[in-house]
Amino acid sequence: MDQLTLSCPRCAQPVAEGDLFCEECGTDLVAARGGAVTDPRGAVAAPAVPAAVPAPAPPPAPAWPVAPHSADEHGPEHWDDLPAGHGADGSGGSAGRGNSGGSDGSGDDFALGGPGGSGTSAPAAAPATAGPGTGGPTTTGTGQTGDFVLAAPLLATELPDASGEDDAPRPVHPAVEPRIGTPAVPDTRLCVGCGAQRIDSDGYCELCGRAQPRPRDHQERALASVCGVSDRGHRHHRNEDAFAVAATSRPDGGPAVVAVVCDGVSSATRPDEASQAAADCASESLLEQLESGVAPETAMHTAILAAAERVDRLAEEFEREPSRNSPACTIVSAIATDGQVTLGWVGDSRGYWFPDDRSRSVRLTVDDSWATRMVAAGLMSEAEAFADPRAHAITGWLGADAVEVEPHTLSFAPDAPGIVLICTDGLWNYSEAAPDLAKIVPPDARTRPLEAAQTLVRYACDRGGHDNVTVAVLPMQPTPPRPEVEPDHAPTLVPGRLDVPTIQLREGES
Repeated sequence: MDQLTLSCPRCAQPVAEGDLFCEECGTDLVAARGGAVTDPRGAVAAPAVPAAVPAPAPPPAPAWPVAPHSADEHGPEHWDDLPAGHGADGSGGSAGRGNSGGSDGSGDDFALGGPGGSGTSAPAAAPATAGPGTGGPTTTGTGQTGDFVLAAPLLATELPDASGEDDAPRPVHPAVEPRIGTPAVPDTRLCVGCGAQRIDSDGYCELCGRAQPRPRDHQERALASVCGVSDRGHRHHRNEDAFAVAATSRPDGGPAVVAVVCDGVSSATRPDEASQAAADCASESLLEQLESGVAPETAMHTAILAAAERVDRLAEEFEREPSRNSPACTIVSAIATDGQVTLGWVGDSRGYWFPDDRSRSVRLTVDDSWATRMVAAGLMSEAEAFADPRAHAITGWLGADAVEVEPHTLSFAPDAPGIVLICTDGLWNYSEAAPDLAKIVPPDARTRPLEAAQTLVRYACDRGGHDNVTVAVLPMQPTPPRPEVEPDHAPTLVPGRLDVPTIQLREGES
């Protein structure tokens, strides 16, 4: 006997017995077998034809409505321009598109219809379901036809209440933006370049783009008896110099002043940390020893060795950068106490003495450098040595790579008022000789040491600022000789009148 053929009750497409949906039109086959056909476009069709009766195959039709090409060929230009009764009373179009014309077959009026429509017009007040097998569109009211009727989306506040109280007032909550972290405190600094108060969190001006000074880029410290100034300069991206100034008292109550200046070696790893560690360590060591009564020369030698050990330990704290040496720096330090000056140094940082009249200005230190060795060996003149590219190659420094640290010390007692100046090569590179540098030192440097240090730093920066520059100024006043104390009684011995006691002998005594 012939085997019954299963097909879609809507489009007559052959389907398998276990299919849930039609592959051609998407009809729910399970619901269709139960007696109702669900139109995938929203319409509910009539009960399906029993599966045992083969359904006739209607002519193919498009699955979706075809828009009009123009107003002249197919009707109104816009769908909303259709007459109110168009498609409802049979005069303007068909409920389906089973044929090529309208309901009377006389025109090609546009009408919406599903695939397989019969062309029979629907009554004006027809319900929103099509007749069996017609495939006509759903209608939502008089003159409203189409597969989908789209409405404007509702706002969240316009949704109906689940309790049915649609008119009940609803609280309106203001929108809250997500909070990401704590808002940064605005930077109130003024740009050093353009003066605008628009410094971002990275330290750059948002208007001119200039990087703003960091705390270590420029430092000033002033005490009554010693002052120091340090600046990054114009070429380096950070300040690798460091300094420390301090004052204390000796066991006898006399004052003692300390100044330490260190210059980080740029070719080494973390030179800024090396210079800061050396300056802090040497300053603390000097203060402790001077307060304990240690002689200045001994205290200076011990302090420099302690600073060298501190810099050595930096190499063990972090991994060394590739192709770089261990942290290293140079050092120069000065002690002023009891009318005497003691200097100690390793490397090419220098110390100068400038009396008030500048007549006997002199350099107090000798560089640990290639140029100095060439001059000392008699191989070059001083001018030739310092003109050589190797002139500033140092032969002594503080750091783990140093073969042996040999601190140099020097003591002298000034016989005239003046200043002791210690500095890095960022200053003396522009005026190496003491007489030349003496012309730059302000005449009132002893009475205004901070302004003198600022002037010298500004001098180096104005001439290019190729290196970091650090200056410390110690005003010196010679200690007057102690007056001889006159006794408050007559002298017991008068010169030239020495009374010799007379001894009388008795007779017979010898």
